[in-house]
Amino acid sequence: MHRVSKSLQTSWQRLVVVLVAVLFSTGCARTFLPPTSFNPWQVVPLPTDATLSDVAFTGDRQHGWLVGRNATLLETQDGGKNWELRNLDLGDDLFYTFTSVSFSGDEGWIAGQPSILLHTTDAGKSWSRIPLSAQLPGSPNTVVALAPKSAEMTTDIGAIYQTRDSGRSWQAMVQEAVGVLRNIARSPDGKYLAVSARGNFYSTWEPGQEAWEQHNRTSSRRLQNMGFGQDGRLWSLARGGLIQFSEPGSIEDWSEQVSPEFSTSWGLLDLAYRTPNEIWMAGGSGNLLYSEDSGATWQKDRAVENIPSNFYRVIFMSTDQGYILGQGGTLLRYDGDASAKAT
Repeated sequence: MHRVSKSLQTSWQRLVVVLVAVLFSTGCARTFLPPTSFNPWQVVPLPTDATLSDVAFTGDRQHGWLVGRNATLLETQDGGKNWELRNLDLGDDLFYTFTSVSFSGDEGWIAGQPSILLHTTDAGKSWSRIPLSAQLPGSPNTVVALAPKSAEMTTDIGAIYQTRDSGRSWQAMVQEAVGVLRNIARSPDGKYLAVSARGNFYSTWEPGQEAWEQHNRTSSRRLQNMGFGQDGRLWSLARGGLIQFSEPGSIEDWSEQVSPEFSTSWGLLDLAYRTPNEIWMAGGSGNLLYSEDSGATWQKDRAVENIPSNFYRVIFMSTDQGYILGQGGTLLRYDGDASAKAT
């Protein structure tokens, strides 16, 4: 009887050792992501150390504008390889942060805080300041050029307005603002997705609705950022380096929340699709992740992880034109040729 118990105990010990080994190897596989086989991102030196907010190009894809804190405004004429500072006389001594820039052809808009909105019709050769009502709920946060004389503007508390006469008058698209926001995203067909300032819930709006619709977050982790994918899904980043995708076409049904890389001390801050299958995800401390299968598996671009900056935004204008914006004047430019050589 004693020999049987001892044999059984030994068998259990061996089983435990095997299970621990399996769990350890699985954890290591996700703790250390494999490196990408290519690095399509080039660091672009800038004549500023201001944190960057947004980038946009005119109808000529070589001519673009970059905006950021301290009323930072930079212009490129060669597709983003080189940038030059441009100074604007804003008529006062306030310290502005330009948060958004958008162009439709040669007509462009810049939104910022405290409350400021700029407009150009000549690709930025001259900028005029659009008067805004003192009763505007919140400060301009994002602006999108829609067509000649037409634009859509949001505020930092979720008000949405449209103009069709170059900013002389604005029509409110929602009856009430949603509250102080952490992030707000717009889909190509005019839908909006917003994260509350504390990350406690998210809200959605689409053209024709009178008000925002609020939704509970899917876990105990507070939301960091959300947006629209090119594959019919929403994406969500939560505190602790967690990512989650919605079911296609749904705003409330979500897949399991996962951590692409275990044991990380940095957060995930933004995500962008280059194609319906290829995703780039940026985070703190120079972290940049890449997926070629719609987020099923991830790799790390280790060529940029020593850049002393947090990567705040990833923006693709097209499959061969993209940028990563960060703190301290950090700008990375997507080089499609490097990606093509890798494949």
